[in-house]
Amino acid sequence: MSVIMGTAGHIDHGKTSLIRALTGIDCDRLGEEKRRGITIELGFAYVDLPGGERMGIVDMPGHERFVRTMVAGASGIDFVLLVISADEGVMPQTREHLEICTLLGVKHGLVALTKIDMVDEEMLELATEDVKDFLKGTFLEGAPVFPVSSVTGQGLDALRSAIAQESRRQPRRRSDLFRLPVDRVFSLKGHGTVVTGTLVSGSAMCGDEVELLPSGRLSHIRSIQSHGEGQEKAEAGHRISLNLHGLAVEDISRGDVVTHVGAMKNSKRWIVELTCLESAARGLRHRGEIHFHHSARELAARLYFYDRDYLEPGETALVEAHFSEPVAGIFADRCIIRAFSPLRTVAGGSILYPLDSAPRRSHISEEMRARLLALPDADEETRIAVQMELAGRFGVTLADLSILTDLGRKQLEKHLQAMSGKGGAFCWDKDVKCWISPVWLDRLLERALAATEAFHKKNPLEHGMAKGVILAGMGAAVPPKLAHYALEKLVRAGRLVVEGELLRLPEHKVSLADDQQALKEALLKAHQASPLMPPNHTELFSELGITARQAQPIFKLLVTDGALVKIKEDLYYLSSVMEELRQKVRDFLLTHAEITPGDFRDISSISRKNGIALLEHFDKEQLTMRVGDKRVLRGRSA
Repeated sequence: MSVIMGTAGHIDHGKTSLIRALTGIDCDRLGEEKRRGITIELGFAYVDLPGGERMGIVDMPGHERFVRTMVAGASGIDFVLLVISADEGVMPQTREHLEICTLLGVKHGLVALTKIDMVDEEMLELATEDVKDFLKGTFLEGAPVFPVSSVTGQGLDALRSAIAQESRRQPRRRSDLFRLPVDRVFSLKGHGTVVTGTLVSGSAMCGDEVELLPSGRLSHIRSIQSHGEGQEKAEAGHRISLNLHGLAVEDISRGDVVTHVGAMKNSKRWIVELTCLESAARGLRHRGEIHFHHSARELAARLYFYDRDYLEPGETALVEAHFSEPVAGIFADRCIIRAFSPLRTVAGGSILYPLDSAPRRSHISEEMRARLLALPDADEETRIAVQMELAGRFGVTLADLSILTDLGRKQLEKHLQAMSGKGGAFCWDKDVKCWISPVWLDRLLERALAATEAFHKKNPLEHGMAKGVILAGMGAAVPPKLAHYALEKLVRAGRLVVEGELLRLPEHKVSLADDQQALKEALLKAHQASPLMPPNHTELFSELGITARQAQPIFKLLVTDGALVKIKEDLYYLSSVMEELRQKVRDFLLTHAEITPGDFRDISSISRKNGIALLEHFDKEQLTMRVGDKRVLRGRSA
C-alpha cells in the first residue's frame, strides 16, 4: 500500500518549489502555469521512502479561484503538508485550505515554513510563533514546524525524515472496492482516452471490466501507469492513469468515478452530517442552493434540514442533499459546501447514507436522527445495525450494505454472522445475500399474525387459512422469499401451527355455538340416513329452516373433520361410504381391467348422475384414469 501526501497553502508560498526541491519533479506541467508562476491544475510527484515504499504527492493550487481543484486533490490524501512562507505568514488561502482539510477529515500533517532564506533570524522566530498560534484548536495543533529553504536546501533533510515517519503511521486503505475519482481526462495519440486520479481504495488489473459513474458506461482497462511507469496492477494509495477502451474524452468528466461493474451506485439524494464553519460569514438556510464538492466532483445541490430552518456558523446538523444530477459515494466520504455568492467554503461534513433507498425526512424519527449523527464514531456492528434498519422493510443486500458501511465484504459477513447469532440481523435470501433488521422483521411477523387473527375472527369455523391468504395479508409488495421466510420463522417459533395445507394460531380452536352444533349434527344425520343417495340440499335446507350460506361453513367443517367428502357443489358423501366405494372400484378393475358408468351403477346401486360425479372424483384422486368413456386403474393400461 502506498500513501498520498498533499500540499496546502496560500498562492506563491512555495509549495511547488518545495516539492521540486524534495523530489526533483516539477509539478507545474502546463505552459500557462509556468508563464504565470502559479499552479492552476493539480500537480503530481512522488518520492521513494527509505523502506522501499513510493509515496505520492499532490500539489494543490493556492489561488482562491482554484479552490475547487484544491478540494479535488485533498479528497484523496492521507496527510497534509501545510506550507506557509516565512516572509508573509498566514494568509487567507492558508486559512481556507486548512478549513477544507479539516472538513474533509484529514487528521494528520506537518508544517513547512518556507522561504527562510528571505528573512532574518528574528523575523523567522516571530513567523514560527505566529504559525503555532494559528494552528491552535486545529488538527495540526502541536504539529512540528520545519523551517526550510527550497533555494539553499536548509532544513530539507529534517523535513524528508519527518515525512517518511508520518507516512508510516497512516492507516491502510480499503482493499476490496476499486474506486478511482477522475481528476483529469485527455487523449494520447496512439493510445486513446486516458484518465488520471488518486486510487482511493481497492485494486485493478489490466483487462478488468470497469464502469464509469454516473453515466454507467462500460469499458475495460487497456493499460495502467503510475508516475510514468507501466504496470499490470493498480493499488490503493497510488496516483495512477488508466487507458480505457472504447470511450471518448467527451464521454468522461472530472469527478466521474471508475469502478468495477456494480460495485457502486448512483443516487440523487444523500443524508449528510453537516458542520457550518465558525468562520463563515453566514450560515446555510433550509432549501438553499449550494455548490457541493465530493471527491473530484462539483455539482449543484439543495439542502433540506430535518429540524431547523437555518444552520448557524459553528453548528452541526443532519441534512438531506438533493443533487442536480446523479452521484456515487460511500459511507464516511467527506464533502465540502461552498456558497454561490460570495463563492467561499462555508461547511463540510460526512456522508451517512449515500443511496436513494433512504426514507424520506418525515419518516425518520428524532431517535433515528440522533443515531445517525452518532454513526461516524460508532463501532462497526452499530453502524451495520443502524444502516440495516434505515434501509427499510425489505432489508438490504450485502453489496449495498458494503456501500452503506464502508466495510469490506469479508469483514461485513463476519459481523453479520455474529449479529445473526444474537438475533441482530437476519438473512432472508441467501442467493443475493439480503439481510433485514430485527425491527422490520418483527413488524412483518406481526402483520402476518394480525392477518391470521383477522381470518380466524371472520371464519371461526375454519380450522386454518391457506398459506397464500396469509402471504397476501402481509402486503402485495413483500418479496415472496421474504414472506415465506417470515412464515417459516413463525412456525419454528410455535407462533403459527401447520395442519396439512393450513396455518393457524396455536390458540385457535373451532367452537360451535349451540345452534351451529345442532345444525352440524342434523346435516350429518341426514347423510347417514341415506348414505348412497345424499339428500337434496334445497329440500334439506327448507326442512331445517336454514339458508345455503348458513350451511356452507358447517359443511366445510365436516369435510375438514373427515366426516364428509365433497364430490362437487351440493353433493357430499360420508367418508366411510367413500372408502367402501373406492374399494369396490379397485376390486372390480383388478378383475375386469375397465369400468363404465353402467358397471359402477351395478356394483354401487348409485344413480347414473351421481355415479358419473363419483367417477370423476376418483379420477381427481388418481385412483382411476379416464380412457374414452371408460376408466382404468391408474398405472395400468386399458
